Amino acid sequence: MNRGRPRSGHIDEAVAAAVRELLVEHGYQGLSIDRVAARAGVGKAGIYRRWRSKAEMVFAVVVHGEEPVPPADTGTLRGDLAALVGHVARLLSAPHARLVMPGLVADLAADPGLSERFAAGFVDRERAVLGEILDRAAGRGEITSPTADDVAFAHTLVLGPVFAYLFLGGGAMPSDLTDRLAGALVAALGAKE
Repeated sequence: MNRGRPRSGHIDEAVAAAVRELLVEHGYQGLSIDRVAARAGVGKAGIYRRWRSKAEMVFAVVVHGEEPVPPADTGTLRGDLAALVGHVARLLSAPHARLVMPGLVADLAADPGLSERFAAGFVDRERAVLGEILDRAAGRGEITSPTADDVAFAHTLVLGPVFAYLFLGGGAMPSDLTDRLAGALVAALGAKE
């Protein structure tokens, strides 16, 4: 995200509404910063102060916002991970997210600079949230203190199956995915249950 003048909530709301409307009308590929600015009634500079690209804007508006928040402490690693998996599944299965993810992944694969910014802007924040969950579990004695590799591995295990079911497997997730995936994560992290 770019720095500069303080953000206006009005612009954020107008841009979010425009992005959602235009996604329905034109799909991800047909969406552009120009179209969003025109529909929102804001200048392109206001959008570029917030996001450097269409992909970053769309992900922030449609998928999970700028600052992901860890789920409430359930008292167990398994419970915390089940809550996180459920949250991720809800975010990625939302109608607008389903419209953007395939195009967003293609853009990330085609543009190394975008991929680096996306990792620094979103993936690192998601991993920080997961790190908080794992640190809580370590504090309870369920696991040893997690390393950065543990957090990255767990992050991949959370996202991979949800993404595969939604975008590679026809769109339907098993009703017990949250519980099964939480159990697999607990086992992969060597937690004491």
